[in-house]
Amino acid sequence: MPQNKNKDAITDIIAEAKKHQQEREKTYRERALKLFPHVCGRCGRELSGKKLKELTVHHRDHNHDNNPPDGSNWELLCIYCHDNEHSILTDEGEYGSSGQDRPAGRPSTFKAFAGLEKLLKNGK
Repeated sequence: MPQNKNKDAITDIIAEAKKHQQEREKTYRERALKLFPHVCGRCGRELSGKKLKELTVHHRDHNHDNNPPDGSNWELLCIYCHDNEHSILTDEGEYGSSGQDRPAGRPSTFKAFAGLEKLLKNGK
């Protein structure tokens, strides 16, 4: 029985934390939507109507408790750009900001401009 009480207590704590997080997010999201145009700050996609739910508030300093009234710590990003922003941070944390600390493996053999000079000469 004591084990079930612990599980119930943990479940209650998690549910309460999620509830508070949703309430907090709702507040700053509504404020951000009033302050800023409904446009993704990265890709420039304009969102309205039902698509407005795809617009998220990104905290520039990644501190969700830093919500100044002027919105200076926020930017509106579509869900795709927001996910990309956080994956970049994950990669930087895992591999280093320069990318030089990436795990050893097969080096890339892709050459973006291979054959470009020949194509340009043939176009003359």
